[in-house]
Amino acid sequence: MDAMDTSPSPNKSGVVRPRRTSFTRKMSVLGEPGKEGQQVPPGIWAGNSIGVFTSGGDSQGMNAAVRAVVRMGFYLGCKVYFIKEGYQGMVDGDDNIVEATWSSVSGILQMGGTVIGSARCKEFRDRSGRRIAAFNLVERSITNLVVIGGDGSLTGANCFRQEWPELLSELVETGKITAQQKEENKHLNIVGLVGSIDNDFCGTDMTIGTDSALHRIIEAVDAIATTALSHQRAFVLEVMGRHCGYLALVGALATEADWVFIPEWPPEGDWRDTLCKKLTAERSLGQRLNIILVAEGAIDEQGKAITAEDVRKILCDELKIDTRVTVLGHVQRGGSPSAYDRILGSRMGAEAVLALMDATPGTPACVISIEGNSTTKEVQANMDKKNFDEAVRLRGKSFQNNLNTYRLLSKLRPPSSHIKLDSHAVQRRQSWKQDPKCFPFTDHRAHRNLAIMNIGAPACGMNAAVRSFVRISLTKGFRVLGIHDSFDGLIRNEVYPMTWTEVQGWAGKGGSFLGTKKQWAHDVGVGKIALKFAEFKLDGLMIVGGFEAFHSAYQLAEARESFPSLCIPIVVIPCTISNNIPGSDFSLGADTALNEITDICDRIKQSATGTKRRVFVAETMGGYCGYLATLAGLASGADAAYIYEERFNVMDLKQDVEHLKDKIQNAGVQRGLVLRNEMANENYTTDFINRLFSEEGSPVFTTRMNVLGHMQQGGYPSPFDRNYGTKMAAKGVEWLSEMVEKYTDEKGNVRTGNADTVVLLGMLRRHLTFTPVTELAEETDFDKRIPKEQWWLKLRPLLRILAKHSVVSYEVEAEIKANIDDDDDDEEGEHIL
Repeated sequence: MDAMDTSPSPNKSGVVRPRRTSFTRKMSVLGEPGKEGQQVPPGIWAGNSIGVFTSGGDSQGMNAAVRAVVRMGFYLGCKVYFIKEGYQGMVDGDDNIVEATWSSVSGILQMGGTVIGSARCKEFRDRSGRRIAAFNLVERSITNLVVIGGDGSLTGANCFRQEWPELLSELVETGKITAQQKEENKHLNIVGLVGSIDNDFCGTDMTIGTDSALHRIIEAVDAIATTALSHQRAFVLEVMGRHCGYLALVGALATEADWVFIPEWPPEGDWRDTLCKKLTAERSLGQRLNIILVAEGAIDEQGKAITAEDVRKILCDELKIDTRVTVLGHVQRGGSPSAYDRILGSRMGAEAVLALMDATPGTPACVISIEGNSTTKEVQANMDKKNFDEAVRLRGKSFQNNLNTYRLLSKLRPPSSHIKLDSHAVQRRQSWKQDPKCFPFTDHRAHRNLAIMNIGAPACGMNAAVRSFVRISLTKGFRVLGIHDSFDGLIRNEVYPMTWTEVQGWAGKGGSFLGTKKQWAHDVGVGKIALKFAEFKLDGLMIVGGFEAFHSAYQLAEARESFPSLCIPIVVIPCTISNNIPGSDFSLGADTALNEITDICDRIKQSATGTKRRVFVAETMGGYCGYLATLAGLASGADAAYIYEERFNVMDLKQDVEHLKDKIQNAGVQRGLVLRNEMANENYTTDFINRLFSEEGSPVFTTRMNVLGHMQQGGYPSPFDRNYGTKMAAKGVEWLSEMVEKYTDEKGNVRTGNADTVVLLGMLRRHLTFTPVTELAEETDFDKRIPKEQWWLKLRPLLRILAKHSVVSYEVEAEIKANIDDDDDDEEGEHIL
């Protein structure tokens, strides 16, 4: 991200047309201009047939896309066919092209790979093979295709579409089909979904499978780190990415790797000497392990390959460090898909069917994407020419933001006069409270104190944000103060200087090492807080936390006229599993919680294997916000998700019971899952719903109740939350630094004097945006602790469609097309759900 750009970014959603023969249709955050708010009634496309197939390398989340294509197709009244084994099955025909049923996609959401198979097909590369494939499709009246694969698969599909009229003419000439069949099937419509763990397709910021691959990498590094720490070893891990370094780059950010080698950013100059000096410095500070990630396509400035073995030899020969190599290989493709990939695949699959429905004879092949504006071949061509800056630019803003953040953190060094935390830390901290001057500083800004604290329930990603804040602030010359245990700790003077080595390894840890409490500024007393601000001479403050953090910041902003010491820049980083804070589409910690819930639901359903006809009723956290229940419902394939924002009554519950009975009796489904947000309804409790379903569902099915509880707050942070916390804190430090510089008066005091300098840093429509908390207060329901407008509510109809509910209509989410040529904005779009 461009850490200096703090202005609100314009909305750039809309159709993106890359420089290629096909065009990219943006998914509905997504959507196409002119479709905003339109509704799609069921059965509107009856009589049409759709073929869906996966091609090329497999990736986690493909099954979610296949499931969504089938069920959205059924919702619109279509026949849907599986084309097994990719293009090979299209050429072979016969049993490789079979009609899908509702139950044929039941239970596949949590499975990795692709259940309909994938294979590369030599015959399809020849025109004769494509002619055979066309014949097999015409025989079944399939004129709409959804292809899920990489760049090569999508290019092949577009070629097939362009040749379609000629291929049908040739089939008529050879007597394979009649002229009437040709007329009835004269147009072929194709929509592509990008499935690739490498994230190397430049028509989209995030491809299906990438997030799951990152999960595998993070899991491997976390496991390796424990053994490396025990023996003071270094590990060099090779990850996939022959032409794209996305996995290595983001993996390095998430794991605090000491070095990363990627194709788009070769190491500069005498990188061997630089690497050795960096690792030597880190070891001298007491670091016991080193992690280095190498993309399989990594090169130096001359284009020569850099392998994991090359790096190992340097560390062993030059530094005498016991170094091991681990090649992760196809482990990265395996395992269950992450919650994000399940939701992304589901949304893309549904949007693909809608795109086919909208297609006209003149519509070119379409790729469902999140964003993007260049081709993969352009990137490779620039790397071949050693024009690496242009290659990085073509990768898109998300890639650039990740690279810029990594470069910032990788170049950081502890200030030379900065004393690391050691066995005398307690005495040093006590001395600092008596005389702040005793703590050393490095330049003219070190008499400036930037403080950080956590407020609210613990959430994964808090520690990653604190680590980033501490290290970047120290390097900028600030003294960093950690406020322990929220406002209570501030009042008890539990405010200590934070050091460089103290936050080593924090990014991958859950909970809050600073300590956090659910409290408001008014609970403690704004006057007392103001006195402590003055006592510790705070010049800027970052608060990382949930709704309590936002509300407390608002209370401090409102009290500024009475307490001058509160007139300092304050930035709030939203961090809560509930995702209920205004001013941000996503809160730090929500992604990890979604993955925890999804994993638990998978295991709950698996527990009933062999026990026929059982429905589970599970309760999720979230307060009055139904984000977790809704998104977890999509990711786990729930039959219903009850939330406060969508009112329901006993008749709705009874209808859902009848729906489950019908699925189990007539569709071959053996298990069901119902989610309920903890505050969905004060009368229809989780226990009440469980008893109702048990009574009304008997004897067709039995029920079991599960309250997921605090397991949703635990675990290790997901790759997204580690990176999100790191980048948000980096952005916040840049803003605080600018505000301190701007509002320092002639006497050297920082006094902002206005409420606009108490802000919340959030992600709004893919852009990192600072918004004054006083503005956000108008958009907030403080009684229920939720924003008045919540974007994810538009996903509710899709949840019910994929569960085979009778939905009056499906509301297509969309945003109006805006200028897509301005690339100078902060974007963090790779994880928009």
